[in-house]
Amino acid sequence: MGDAGSVAPAGWQRARRIARIAAVGTGATVAATVATGGVLLGQARQARRTIPMAEAPPPRCDGVYGPKFPGRPLTMVILGDSSAAGYGVHRRRETPGALLATGLSRRLHRPVRVHRFAVVGSLSAGLKPQVESALECAPDVAVILIGGNDVTNRTPPSVAVRYLVDAVRALRAAGCEVVVGTCPDLGAIRPIQPPLRWLARRWSRQLAAAQTVAVVEAGGWTVSLGDMLGPRFAAEPARMFAWDRFHPSAEGYAMAAAALLPTVLSALGTGPDRRAPLAGREGVRSLPEAAHEAARHAGTEVSGTQVRGRDRGPGGRWAQLRRRAFFGVGAVPQAGAAADSSTLEELA
Repeated sequence: MGDAGSVAPAGWQRARRIARIAAVGTGATVAATVATGGVLLGQARQARRTIPMAEAPPPRCDGVYGPKFPGRPLTMVILGDSSAAGYGVHRRRETPGALLATGLSRRLHRPVRVHRFAVVGSLSAGLKPQVESALECAPDVAVILIGGNDVTNRTPPSVAVRYLVDAVRALRAAGCEVVVGTCPDLGAIRPIQPPLRWLARRWSRQLAAAQTVAVVEAGGWTVSLGDMLGPRFAAEPARMFAWDRFHPSAEGYAMAAAALLPTVLSALGTGPDRRAPLAGREGVRSLPEAAHEAARHAGTEVSGTQVRGRDRGPGGRWAQLRRRAFFGVGAVPQAGAAADSSTLEELA
């Protein structure tokens, strides 16, 4: 995500209008409180004091993983913000890029070369130079994690999504598969208190749904990161969040990588059909319906599909909604243990 100093949404003069929209889901009493603006402003200031500013850069994950395997290395690029870069951990092996590359290498039995272009604090508007650099590497697959800073800076979803679509289209035009981890639910972050937390959750889900529609239309795949992949983040914040209480810990990134890896494999045409039931939520939907469903249920994959040979139906583009079985979740270390390359042992 990035600079925690930007937790306060920009343009507080719009607080009344935004609060009226949020009132649909939170009730008139909350709306009346939020509409004062002063409550939100005070909470944002408190969040800035509580969440430390980004300091040292995250470790680099660039390099070749699984060099002992035969064949040409598969090239993966990591784009986006601090959540893609791995801010909050101290070891290369704990970063999302390293975790995904380790899992891919072991599953595919071939080396994987990683180039990380993600930038701490990046908004969706910052994807263009990252994509330009990535294309020079002739990537086979790109993983993009973006959106948190767009929410905290109150970038209009339509603007943020436009930059993301441009990035996906440029990568797809070069023959690169694209997997996007959509905007996480900032309402899961403890230093952000209600009612600001409720608004952050609403804004996050709105952006995640918009990202899903745009990415699938552009030929990519999405995985909803939602509330940072489940109740463990709410139940065990000391373990799943880093020292700044804003970014994931090594265990948190392992959970995210475990959710993303099956979709990366599927995008490459090599993933087994390991799926967990969605209790009636899995299946084919119109893309807008699938996007809103995924935004509410973390770990849900959305991709384009056909119905009777057609890409579109009365509700627009057809989409496949899946809840993949997480790879490696059972290998998350216990409290106090360092997360290393064995964290995703089940990926092998």
